[in-house]
Amino acid sequence: MKRSVLSAALGLALAAGLAVLPTTAAAAATPAPAVQGYTASTYAGSAAEAANNQAFFQAVMASAKAKQAANPNLATVVVTYDASSAPTFRNQISQAAQIWNSSVGNVQLRSGSGGDFAYYEGNDSRGSYASTDGHGRGYVFLDYQQNRQYNSVRVTAHETGHVLGLPDHYSGPCSELMSGGGPGTSCTNPYPNSTERSRVNSLWARG
Repeated sequence: MKRSVLSAALGLALAAGLAVLPTTAAAAATPAPAVQGYTASTYAGSAAEAANNQAFFQAVMASAKAKQAANPNLATVVVTYDASSAPTFRNQISQAAQIWNSSVGNVQLRSGSGGDFAYYEGNDSRGSYASTDGHGRGYVFLDYQQNRQYNSVRVTAHETGHVLGLPDHYSGPCSELMSGGGPGTSCTNPYPNSTERSRVNSLWARG
């Protein structure tokens, strides 16, 4: 979250620790993937991480719009996600998708195999995050402990917000979804505010 898919302020969720990822997720990532985590960090990120995460967002958009080309009259871009590798969070992922689908009109999230991006679950000292390998491929990782500590639907909706192009903004209020863990564990709001909704609609507007 402090690391933006589109801005230069990208950083690690926690300063220490290596990811413990499912084999498929680990194989998809480089040894030092660009990461956007849920919990605030003093690490400011780098231009390289900003570029990697922008590539992730652009690749998701390009993949979704390529599929849309077969139906040029559709006004809404459909982004397909694969949640098969995160069975523990099936309900949270579904709720997060419903929240975004009811909040924006220019892009919609749909579950399906071979998706434009995927969700994974496990244990990671960095917590939950959206990550890219620097080549436009990426995934959302949901950490068990963090999703017990924070509202799990908010965590999932927040990380999905990165896939849709939104940056972290830890200093924001609880009413701002992309403030992530900044407002503390008592914050349970899983909905993007009007500014965030408008930004996503603008990013995914046709043309």
